[in-house]
Amino acid sequence: MLASISSSILHPSIIPGNCVARRKWSMWQAELRGSGGKLRPGATTMVAGSGGGGSVGIEAVERLYLGMDFGTSGARFALIDKQGAIQAEGKREYPLYMSNEHVDWVRSWKETLFSLLEDVPVHLRPLIGSISVDGTSATTMIVDSVTGEPLWRPLLYNEGCPDALPMVKSVAPPNHTVCSASSTLCKLVSWWNSDASNKSAAILLHQADWLLWLLHGKIGISDYNNALKVGYDPEIDSYPPWLLSQPYAQILPSVKAPGTPIDYLSEGIRTQYGFPQDCVVCTGTTDSIAAFLAARATKPGEAVTSLGSTLAIKLLSTIRVEDARFGVYSHRLDDKWLVGGASNTGGAVLRQIFTDKQLAELSEQINPAQPSPLDYYPLQSVGERFPVADPKMAPRLHPRPDDNVQYLHGILESIARIEAKAYNLLQELGSTPVQQVFTAGGGSKNETWIKIRERVLGLPVRRAAQTEACYGAALLALKGCSPDEI
Repeated sequence: MLASISSSILHPSIIPGNCVARRKWSMWQAELRGSGGKLRPGATTMVAGSGGGGSVGIEAVERLYLGMDFGTSGARFALIDKQGAIQAEGKREYPLYMSNEHVDWVRSWKETLFSLLEDVPVHLRPLIGSISVDGTSATTMIVDSVTGEPLWRPLLYNEGCPDALPMVKSVAPPNHTVCSASSTLCKLVSWWNSDASNKSAAILLHQADWLLWLLHGKIGISDYNNALKVGYDPEIDSYPPWLLSQPYAQILPSVKAPGTPIDYLSEGIRTQYGFPQDCVVCTGTTDSIAAFLAARATKPGEAVTSLGSTLAIKLLSTIRVEDARFGVYSHRLDDKWLVGGASNTGGAVLRQIFTDKQLAELSEQINPAQPSPLDYYPLQSVGERFPVADPKMAPRLHPRPDDNVQYLHGILESIARIEAKAYNLLQELGSTPVQQVFTAGGGSKNETWIKIRERVLGLPVRRAAQTEACYGAALLALKGCSPDEI
């Protein structure tokens, strides 16, 4: 994690120039910064003057980079400078609207996106050089290729389409990542086989792709992390021939590397919110990849477990591993691979049973060194993806003891056992063995749980310096901040 802090704050009326331009105002750092690298309330803004009494001249200025994470229960943003110091952050829960007995996620996500933009401090908006967004993996949207309006309701990351699985298995290689009922490709095929109209006018997008489209306006662009579960092969950097030969290949999006500049922020949004003219929008990634990036794990054998509403693990490996029988797949990360998967267990189960206050109070009463005899498989609903791929797996949360401390202990330890089983499976399938686990997401704040997991995993487990996926998305924005590449 880069610890140095070096940036200047430009007066909001000045529109910065080139995204990579900067000037170090070291003599003013003490004035501008409080502890922890955050902006101190009331800090003086700085303008570089021409000294001639006429127009204000700006040689260069430090820019800021905005990342937004759209998770399972809400969204967050982080605004960072080039050294990685957080300048502003915030979160929003999704407003829930109903449409035809389903949650209207399209309206909810869109409203939340613009609420987050509104939450960015007004005086920092003119400094933002680039934006990126992460979303939940395999959350699939079929939209009109011109208007962007959904042609079908969004299918969420954990929804399966078992009706399409036989057809997908008939065309894909054995045990391929797409050979899972919850894969993006199964969702696409299920829609294609339905009585859907307007097939010629359709385009497939993932949640992050659609949200980014709202910002830049160029429809039909994805990244190779989000596109993995529709069949994109990041090793050859192309859709494979077996997929391109299918009739529905016509609605697949074009794919770029995560953090690639797409276009400038659309004029309407830029004007409404006060972003600079040269603010670019970059391709995004999935929420678990963004969490991995935020943790700054860099060596093979280092892993990140993201404990949010669900449990997602990513292990940095020199070897690519794919096996749909267990929900295992590999994302590309430069010249290495992020091997892992996502389980449906996690914090959402805990929130069904306990309040946040109860979780905090009960956790303090648990002895993490003492194993729990209770054996559960905590799921929010029927169906599991990894380390067991079983759409019919039922939650197991009984018997429930009278003592809530014992009950919570049993659930936390059972989730830890699922995590251990996942890492053991990856090694059995040929990945680089895990040596250290960084932990991110809301569950990373529970110290008792961390100690339980260390005992169960038999590995050092520590909280990542940055635990929020939005920070990883901001790092992607930093990576892609270059108008010259558009």
